[in-house]
Amino acid sequence: MTAAIENYQARMRRVLDYIDRQTEEELSLDVLSGVAAFSKFHFHRQFVATFGLSVHRYVHLARMKRASFRLAYHEAQSVTDIALDAGYDSPDAFARAFRQRFGQSPSSFRKSPDWEPWLAAFGPLDAARSKLMQKTFTADDVTIRDVVATPVAIMEHRGAPSSIGETIKRFIAWRKATGLTPKTSPTFNIFHCDPHTTPDTEYRMDLCVGTDRLLGEQDKPMKAGLIPAGRCAVLRVIGHTDNLEAAALYLYQTWLPASGEETRDFPIYCQRLSFFPDVPESEAVAELFLPLK
Repeated sequence: MTAAIENYQARMRRVLDYIDRQTEEELSLDVLSGVAAFSKFHFHRQFVATFGLSVHRYVHLARMKRASFRLAYHEAQSVTDIALDAGYDSPDAFARAFRQRFGQSPSSFRKSPDWEPWLAAFGPLDAARSKLMQKTFTADDVTIRDVVATPVAIMEHRGAPSSIGETIKRFIAWRKATGLTPKTSPTFNIFHCDPHTTPDTEYRMDLCVGTDRLLGEQDKPMKAGLIPAGRCAVLRVIGHTDNLEAAALYLYQTWLPASGEETRDFPIYCQRLSFFPDVPESEAVAELFLPLK
């Protein structure tokens, strides 16, 4: 029975991965039931029973998430192109759906995203994914590396985790202006605090790009920093890397006590190797580094 349940869940996960990869294609019940190898006459009820929302709503939210990221962070892409790629026949239809979902027009969101209603709107999507998409890690997933020192330029985020989208937007704009793109310069996040135990006003996280470029007045609020050399436990996470809490919890709760290792005085951090929406969410890759003595 356990094997049967695992097989059933794997078929459902395959559908979610397919939706992530094919947000711009037709995603009918016939297509998705075929991906899962379930009867099209029962698949919709199976999907709702498994994930708690309809296939149509899940697809709509997945497409809107990708579209909103492109609006906020890919300013060179037109609203019309984003609307058509999201499956809408016209920019007007996309704008109506976007405003209904987030309370802002696409152009307004692009200029000044209101992240609180955006996060709330995707609660059902996150809840659906959490039912079967939770990552499980083992000690074999962790490697120990000797990391070389990396000079970085840092944009500090201070304040509620829910407002980090605006910091990311400014960080991306600075990178574009300086030519330090993800293809040429590595991207890091340094996590100073646990978002669950830190008051919003005290939450700290750094957005970093690897560079030894000298920073001047024109680069403010960027500042120079260093990710130090040393041993690190490294855990690679593939898919849905916007939330690395499960990976961090595994390192602290399971791996570290059993390893006999001791941590050193530098925060846990990650390197982002590929990014949504440049790649589907299921294909985004990040490596989490736990500094060791």
